[in-house]
Amino acid sequence: MLRLLFAALAGFVLVFSAFAQTDDVTLPTVGDCPVFPADNAWNTDISDYPVDPNSDAYIASISADGDEYLHADFGEDPDYGIPYIVVDGDQPPVEITFTDYGDESDPGPYPIPEDAPVEAGGDRHVIAVDGENCMLYELYDAEWNGDGWDAGSGAVFNLLSNELRPEGWTSADAAGLPIFPGLVRYDEIEAGAINHALRFTVSETQRAYIAPATHYASSSTDPDLPPMGLRLRLRADYDISEVTGASRIILEALRTYGMIVADNGTSWFISGATDSRWNDDDLNQLKDVPGAAFEVVTTGDIVRGD
Repeated sequence: MLRLLFAALAGFVLVFSAFAQTDDVTLPTVGDCPVFPADNAWNTDISDYPVDPNSDAYIASISADGDEYLHADFGEDPDYGIPYIVVDGDQPPVEITFTDYGDESDPGPYPIPEDAPVEAGGDRHVIAVDGENCMLYELYDAEWNGDGWDAGSGAVFNLLSNELRPEGWTSADAAGLPIFPGLVRYDEIEAGAINHALRFTVSETQRAYIAPATHYASSSTDPDLPPMGLRLRLRADYDISEVTGASRIILEALRTYGMIVADNGTSWFISGATDSRWNDDDLNQLKDVPGAAFEVVTTGDIVRGD
């Protein structure tokens, strides 16, 4: 009975959120659920936000390692990108054994099946979305152990809520952010618009974060390095008139919603969901977009480490 009541409430909130938006913007969805409320930071239009006074220094520091152009960290290769699985409300939960950040992880069990796809490469993220009860489950450095999952860390997010992680806590991402809402998904390209911010990585960050981030992963106090949660926007004067296809839709999203520093990694790499339908020739247009085409916007106070 409680599950049915919750499902009904979820449906009501979904409809209410969709109609609560302005300018007929379609809220990102997965299954029967919104990907967070319309006023969530990920879904906020930042095209009119003020430019951060330290924008030029931030942009220069992100490109300092020689990576100066945008890059899609996903593509045609079926092992490329960050995969996810959508499960129903009856998916049996399994135990999660945390190996690194258990004190900053949401305890299991999580409804993540044995056959959930694991991200190729070192981070080995596993993402499951309960598309009926509107809950998001994410693991870092995950491996099936026969009865459940071993993972370095894990986080659970209510897709109907704007609640953040506790201050100072990581998630399955270094910034304490959810991963799924920042992915470029192929179904969004087919729909013709991405109405949310994107997740991206930089090579170095400072010992600080800006909400909605809740965690830093650096010992540097250099104020010109980006803090976790820093938000960038494609400049309005950067010409994208010759860009086509998926790359054009991605750049339009970056102009309206921007992208958020979520992890340490290769600079200017934006994250997308694993999908063999991507066209690498199309996505390679992004490699012509320089870091200098972006500016940092002010979204909140910087929380610095002790």
